[in-house]
Amino acid sequence: MARPRTFDEEAAVEAATKLFARSGFDAVSIDDLVGELGVHRHSLYRTFGSKRGLYLRALRRARAKNVHALAVAEEPLEVLRTTVLSEQIIDLDLLLMAAIEQAAVDPEVSAEVRGAFAELDAAASASGGALPATMLLGLRLRARAGDPVSEIVDQWCRRSESSR
Repeated sequence: MARPRTFDEEAAVEAATKLFARSGFDAVSIDDLVGELGVHRHSLYRTFGSKRGLYLRALRRARAKNVHALAVAEEPLEVLRTTVLSEQIIDLDLLLMAAIEQAAVDPEVSAEVRGAFAELDAAASASGGALPATMLLGLRLRARAGDPVSEIVDQWCRRSESSR
């Protein structure tokens, strides 16, 4: 008889999301996951199957939780400001890392990334182009690189608001 699970699966996926968003899939080892998640290696494999299984679960969770919420936001300009400038937006960062690192080599990752981009593009169209997905992703990349993008975001938002 199998022992009952001694860890919170959703908390483990959230912790893995942060780790993958910060470092990327290739740079994260099983030892890193075991240490960060506080689970035994055997439990990790039994629950998620593999590091890739956990990665896909984290990517799907990120897309369902925050990328979709971002795509349907009622105040896209405010979402743009907070999303691009926030250090807490791990789900968008995971999407970016997945697009850069794994989408070209993993068809399942590619499908998730393309689906998330399509949701963001659809939201931009529905809101009259107020939240261009390409701009959002590009600014988030610049923010990750340490570029002070707050001024760029504020200028763009002011121009968008004045053209309404």
